[in-house]
Amino acid sequence: MATAQQPENKSQRSRTVADLVEDIENLTKEIQDLYCSDQIPWVLGVSWGKDSSTTLQLVWNAIALLPQEKRTKKIHVITTDTQVENPIVSAWVRKCLQQLKSAAQAQGMPVEPHLLQPVVQDTFWVNLIGKGYPAPRNQFRWCTQRLKINPANHFIREMVRANGETILVLGTRKAESAKRAATMEKHQMGRVRDRLSPNASLPNSLIYTPIEDWSNNDVWIYLNQYDNPWGNSNKELFSMYRGATADNECPLVVDTSTPSCGDSRFGCWVCTLVNKDKSMEAMIQNDEEKEWMQPLLDIRNELDIKDDRDKRDFRRIWGEVQLFERNKDGEISVEPIPGPYTKYWREYWLRKLLAAQTQIRCTAPENMRDITLITLDEMSEIRHIWLEEKHEFDDSLPRIYQEETGEVFHDPRPGADNSLLGSDEWAVLEEICADDAMHLELMAKLLDTERQFRKMARRVGIYDSLEKCFKTSSRSQKDAVEYARLTRDLKQAVDQGNVEKVKQLTLGDFAVPSEPVEVTTEKAEVTSELSSDKSKTWGDMKFQNKEKKSKRNSK
Repeated sequence: MATAQQPENKSQRSRTVADLVEDIENLTKEIQDLYCSDQIPWVLGVSWGKDSSTTLQLVWNAIALLPQEKRTKKIHVITTDTQVENPIVSAWVRKCLQQLKSAAQAQGMPVEPHLLQPVVQDTFWVNLIGKGYPAPRNQFRWCTQRLKINPANHFIREMVRANGETILVLGTRKAESAKRAATMEKHQMGRVRDRLSPNASLPNSLIYTPIEDWSNNDVWIYLNQYDNPWGNSNKELFSMYRGATADNECPLVVDTSTPSCGDSRFGCWVCTLVNKDKSMEAMIQNDEEKEWMQPLLDIRNELDIKDDRDKRDFRRIWGEVQLFERNKDGEISVEPIPGPYTKYWREYWLRKLLAAQTQIRCTAPENMRDITLITLDEMSEIRHIWLEEKHEFDDSLPRIYQEETGEVFHDPRPGADNSLLGSDEWAVLEEICADDAMHLELMAKLLDTERQFRKMARRVGIYDSLEKCFKTSSRSQKDAVEYARLTRDLKQAVDQGNVEKVKQLTLGDFAVPSEPVEVTTEKAEVTSELSSDKSKTWGDMKFQNKEKKSKRNSK
């Protein structure tokens, strides 16, 4: 859950408590009318922050005033657990869900809570440690879609599939940010029913935002003046926001000079999309009992470094070199786009995470000592990726797990421990290849590719797989980058129609070149790959075809 302090507009500042009470009464009637007007199920998304808690409480109180015979429509309350939430917030969320479930059963409310999680292939650590995805950045924000959006959208789609359509109730407010306000106003223009906006990403689902015009002050006044109907403590929520603010203050606004509580941020403890995790820093600073979270903050800060090129492969995740123009201090250079974390650094992050988990289980309060930073299923999937996709048959994960936790790793995947190749074979290969990392990688891929095909009755595709190994791992970093630059130059020459440049690069048209040209392995490979006729270069044929086509068009 996240909030951002924004200046309140004039109408929000001037609203009195009496105005707020009147608005609450009007919203209660509006919620009841919308609820009873059809049989479309409601999905209420909550993060258990102040905005979504306010929305849920408003809806609960409104429906509770209806007679029992009218409470016929389910209200599904969904919360997404990214599995890397701030541990304090995660414990709070689970407590809230349990209280909500118990109160709904006791009071006969049509409310059903759901705790959603990403599929194991989409979790943060499977992508970062398993596949080697770098720590998220605004330019490569791979986490939000996988961890938050996909689980919620999957649930909503299932509801639409079962019921035809659904109404999504959210606690979003225009005062959160100028961008949020603009987005909400844009959706308002396309409303198909009163107060219901279309959902651009999910067909057959409408969005209802009851507190869209509320200010931060309205939210806090409501939470502190109206009792929580499912037995939760709004005072505790208030304290959490205050404890996550650097100056340890979260006052209610009594005049225009007093800032409201809006600069606290709760979210994933690994988040590198913000400059600092101010909330966790403040929690540790403000409360000695929360100092046990320091190892988490250390990992997050180590992940959040400005330049991590030395930790990442020079190739993209599919094994090819991609170039980009980099402007640094006014100097333009063509460099490879860094790819995933290397084997060393993926193993390093796993060690750090397991070490932090082991330490926290010894130092955290009793109610937090069962903390799990990375699940067994996640480690099983990481191990599968390392073995089957990256061909790292030394199988280092069980060894790292035992060294850091003192326990034996039991893989839940059937047959996971049955391997033809292992750490002994890897050690021999390392000795043979000496310090040549690319030679080691190529040999490992070739051997493991053969292993993967050995039990197949028809080994269809083995030659393509072996060829892919050579294509991605047979060149040193220097040679691979030079080859990518040569290919890039050739493509640019073709696009520009520079015949002489194409001839020079392909080396196929000059019996006696006017200037000495060094024939490198890379250039010869480009020539063989781009030539379909030994007597003519690919460039010649391309431009001849263009000329023929031009003549036909002119006729």
